Amino acid sequence: MFSSLRSSARYDDSCGRTGCGHTKKVDSNVTYDKPARMYAKAEVSLHNKRTDCWVIIKDKVYDVTSYVEEHPGGDAILDHAGDDSTEGFFGPQHATRVFDMINDFYIVYMPTE
Repeated sequence: MFSSLRSSARYDDSCGRTGCGHTKKVDSNVTYDKPARMYAKAEVSLHNKRTDCWVIIKDKVYDVTSYVEEHPGGDAILDHAGDDSTEGFFGPQHATRVFDMINDFYIVYMPTE
């Protein structure tokens, strides 16, 4: 099933596995629908390294892999890779602009298990 995603971004398989359901922005000129998929917390926890970094913030999953090297706090972003990062994300060290930036990395809503 596909949920309609209307933006100027093109999305492509970023897991390297066909049918994975995970997508990432690769071009800002074309619009594609983004597959809707649910992820269990156990599956999110597999994405826990510099080259494959997902975080959970307020029950939403974000693929921040492409941002890891740019993160102003260095490797602190990896402290919660594959895990809930809500508390750290809303910490005093973050400027309010991160609240807008994070939407670029959104994958899916993950209801509490």
